[in-house]
Amino acid sequence: QVQLVESGGGLVQSGGSLRLSCVISGDISKIYAMGWYRQAPGKQRELVATFTRSGGTNYADSAKGRFAISRDNSKNAIFLQMNSLKPEDTAVYVCNALEPGRIYWGQGTQVTVSS
Repeated sequence: QVQLVESGGGLVQSGGSLRLSCVISGDISKIYAMGWYRQAPGKQRELVATFTRSGGTNYADSAKGRFAISRDNSKNAIFLQMNSLKPEDTAVYVCNALEPGRIYWGQGTQVTVSS
């Protein structure tokens, strides 16, 4: 089993920054990709930023130029640096991890951006 625990969310004013963390634990030997998604109230979950299987990165258009995904393999963690936050970035941010035939999801961390 794999466990994902996010942290770093909170309330921030428009234009501010937050850094989210996601720590992965358990049997991670088959994990080949990880990333960040978000879900706003009444909306579907959407991709924010991910590491691809080849080690590259993929960003939603809304995240390009403002958000940056990174990782620290020594800590079994990925991060999401979010700058120039907007009210429309308000959502629960969830990290995921992929292994062949299965996707794991964390519980999520709430990000609220006030105008």
